[in-house]
Amino acid sequence: MADVFLQLSAEDRRDALGVAADRSGRPTHLLEKDVWVVWALATLYAAPLGEHLVFKGGTSLSKAYHVIRRFSEDVDLTYDIRAIAPDLVGDNGEGLPKTRSEEKRWSSEVRRRLPAWVAETVRPVIANALAAEGLAAAIRVEDDKLFIDYEATATGSGYVAPSVMLEFGARSTGEPASLRDVSCDAAGLIDGLVFPTARPRVMHAERTFWEKATAIHVFCLQERLRGDRFARHWHDVVRLDEAGFAEGAFADRELANAVSRHKSMFFAEKAADRTPIDYAAAVSGGLQLVPVGDGTKALKDDYARMVEDGLLFDDAEPFEALMARCADIAARANNAAK
Repeated sequence: MADVFLQLSAEDRRDALGVAADRSGRPTHLLEKDVWVVWALATLYAAPLGEHLVFKGGTSLSKAYHVIRRFSEDVDLTYDIRAIAPDLVGDNGEGLPKTRSEEKRWSSEVRRRLPAWVAETVRPVIANALAAEGLAAAIRVEDDKLFIDYEATATGSGYVAPSVMLEFGARSTGEPASLRDVSCDAAGLIDGLVFPTARPRVMHAERTFWEKATAIHVFCLQERLRGDRFARHWHDVVRLDEAGFAEGAFADRELANAVSRHKSMFFAEKAADRTPIDYAAAVSGGLQLVPVGDGTKALKDDYARMVEDGLLFDDAEPFEALMARCADIAARANNAAK
């Protein structure tokens, strides 16, 4: 009978990860963290709350779509706004407020309810699963984030912590989304070992393209990074383009406009010159994916740090080449919108 990886002793887990690392060329600490990412997804989607949960972001692109070849350590999840605030949304299928004042009321209420939901509903699901399986990990809840701090058997450079962050949002429906299978990167590399598997509801890659492209557009106009590893978005849109999802996103005007409406309402931003950022213009022929000025240096430095820690597995093109690809994608997106 096959052994369950997470039930092995720390020493046996370390040995197994060493074998998987040798066979895959990936760092042991990233392979280990990946196991916990999949375990977390499996646990969430085995619970009733999984019905209203959508897995999205870069980790969904690597784990569910296999279109990016980088390590994505955090799990980005949307809890359907219609589930957390049915009294506010009513029969509004798109889950969008009609006015700015309504948006303020909805956002305020979601911000109040979401941390309570994470602490009172999500935390027990994770805690009970850890206890049932006898796994060595601790749970921390910080507002809308839940951290699973696991007992690491392998260490890296310190850029990647032995902790899986589940980050929840609830100001969207997360649609379009559908069920997709997810497995561990180490699965299949070692005979006789069973690794976690999951089947989450995953945001469609075309929507993820527009989510990331508009986030990049905002950065280009603001010229400031939002935390470490923000360079991942540029890497991801290029990989989405290579897989054909960018062209699909360009062609889906209804989806592009839906993302624009959602961001305009819930994520209003101002450019460096304090003028409001026009998301509708961004998806309708005015998309900018290459920064200028100070923004370029900040992005280049962030990208270099990602490459140095091995977060990009085998396709870490030079920064200048990445920017050239993004310029081409923006030009095609803008041309398709005409």
